[in-house]
Amino acid sequence: MDISLVIPLYNEAESLPELTQWIERVMNENDFSYEILFINDGSTDNSWSVIGALRRENSNVKGVKFRRNYGKSPALHVGFSHAQGDVVITMDADLQDSPDEIPELYKMIMTDGYDLVSGWKKKRYDPLSKTLPTKLFNATARKVTGIRLHDFNCGLKAYRNEVVKHIEVYGDMHRYIPYLAKNAGFTKIGEKVVRHQARKYGKTKFGLNRFVNGYLDLMTLWFFSKFAVKPMHFFGLLGSLMFILGFISVIAVGAYKIYAMYSRMPYRLVTDMPYFYLSLTAMILGTMLFLTGFLGELVSRNAPGRNKYNIESELL
Repeated sequence: MDISLVIPLYNEAESLPELTQWIERVMNENDFSYEILFINDGSTDNSWSVIGALRRENSNVKGVKFRRNYGKSPALHVGFSHAQGDVVITMDADLQDSPDEIPELYKMIMTDGYDLVSGWKKKRYDPLSKTLPTKLFNATARKVTGIRLHDFNCGLKAYRNEVVKHIEVYGDMHRYIPYLAKNAGFTKIGEKVVRHQARKYGKTKFGLNRFVNGYLDLMTLWFFSKFAVKPMHFFGLLGSLMFILGFISVIAVGAYKIYAMYSRMPYRLVTDMPYFYLSLTAMILGTMLFLTGFLGELVSRNAPGRNKYNIESELL
């Protein structure tokens, strides 16, 4: 099979028939073999009935229905696990992503050799309250991940099938699939300017809280990519530095008191000096951080996936 289209949706019954017809036209014009995987993320409208009707009209349409709303990342994870095409393409179900982009995305994967191609909605039809936070978010993501993409959030992406089988998308990590792919060893990541269309039916399902969650998820991914199997390198270093700083401060406070006593200078009790308590606090925090790293090492060394590596090929 050439292409698997993975389309998560939540209450998009009105747009599904038009989207399916559009996809079918593009596929037939380019003679692609394909499947459309609709992942119904606990919709409360009649989306699932519409998917059933579309399935009866077109055997390439397939569907998975969640009992409740889990979110976009779980929907993508399930879709990826079912995808059979050589190229897996994700898009939103609200008609804001154009299926006309599919042939070029397919070519960039199969002919140009990219592992992943991300869409870039250079011209957007979203309100300013959404576009400004998006620009700030993308700038931060570029800095942290080292991946030079303009639009991490774009739902229109294409993957080599091997990529989606070697990454795990959970929580709200769908924003960082390029980073997950990079950490899995798939480093040939491209970008394509794609057409963005105004929403035709319904209303957006995303609020401003996704930007806050996005930053938290980014920090989580950064930490796990750097220190998941070596937590002592992070906590141990931080703890050691803080303990040493506190210890040196305690010595300095003690040396000051001894000097003041023998030089007959007026001096305060050590316990009256704020530096003494700051020094002790630094030493205690340093010890706690070091122990956190030690416990993290114990957990990491007993994790079932501690020696799981993505091997591209073997000659045995």
